[in-house]
Amino acid sequence: MTVEQERASDTVALRRALDAVPAYRPGKPAAARADVTSYKVSSNENPYPPLPSVLKVVQEAATQMNRYPDMAVTALTDRLAQELNVSADQIATGTGSVGVLAQLLQITCDPGDEVVYAWRSFEAYPIVVALAGAVSVQVPLDADARHDLPAMADAITDRTRLVLVCTPNNPTGPAVGAAELEEFLARVPRDVLVVVDEAYLEFGRDESAVRGLDVLARHSNVAVLRTFSKAYGLAGLRVGYAVAQPRVAEALRKAATPFGVSDIAQRAAIASLDVRHELQERVDDLVAERDRVVAALAEQGWTIPDSQANFVWLPLGEDTLDFAAAADEAGLTVRPFAGDGVRATIAERAANDRLIEVAAAFRNR
Repeated sequence: MTVEQERASDTVALRRALDAVPAYRPGKPAAARADVTSYKVSSNENPYPPLPSVLKVVQEAATQMNRYPDMAVTALTDRLAQELNVSADQIATGTGSVGVLAQLLQITCDPGDEVVYAWRSFEAYPIVVALAGAVSVQVPLDADARHDLPAMADAITDRTRLVLVCTPNNPTGPAVGAAELEEFLARVPRDVLVVVDEAYLEFGRDESAVRGLDVLARHSNVAVLRTFSKAYGLAGLRVGYAVAQPRVAEALRKAATPFGVSDIAQRAAIASLDVRHELQERVDDLVAERDRVVAALAEQGWTIPDSQANFVWLPLGEDTLDFAAAADEAGLTVRPFAGDGVRATIAERAANDRLIEVAAAFRNR
């Protein structure tokens, strides 16, 4: 770039809303070490490689990558409708649940409208809200790192257009109860859309937790957000979906990036549904590992929130960055949230053992 071009770029008018957009910080990759095996538990990825049957479908689909995909994502939409026992016109797909989340903001919020959500919660929430020109209304989690739904209901005003409920909550782990969400919905105006974000649904074992599709069947102002990135292990292919009332789903499809879901992603998602029993075995193993890690940390004296996801949360407060540094020194990359705590994804058993060791050493320093 020439000096003249650089100077000209300084005068280009950009949206003022960008000033309010925080930067998304992806999980730090594990640095290669000569002395120890390094592990990355800073991103909520499925540690297992693709199943052979899914990988075969992906390889076959790659031979057609010179062609545009089906813009309507028809095959996956129909399959999801069958799997979830809903009509196809209630399904809207997108580039991961984050992509669908951005579509939700586009169809509900004008500049200055408000979006209510718990905090701390999914780091993308304030980003997509700000990019839409909307205003974030962040309601602090309670003492157990759970959604404070009464306080969230109190935060709703006549400018509120969207409420986001992340269950299980990322990064702290607890799920929202079915009964408490019903009480909350009774206080939400019917013209406000409530999104039940279930990115980690498959890892939950709490029988009292909410199930988004059950709520959707009873409330016209609810949408359910899901992804193939976590339990299904397709994080790199970017495919997610929403289930909503037909009018909302139709609006979401209008707001979708044309051809956003690739043919490879669509076929891989369908193939993953075909082998759900094999994937469930992997999920069950991860849940067992999660419970083992939580039990070990509790024995050390840590107070760990009730995680129903594929990660654990250490509420470290001001010690957060020191713990992350200690983990990094031991060859383990965790996800620190400065001043709040550390999230560690449940990964390979050896990585989980490393986390237990680091936590014990840090507590006994």
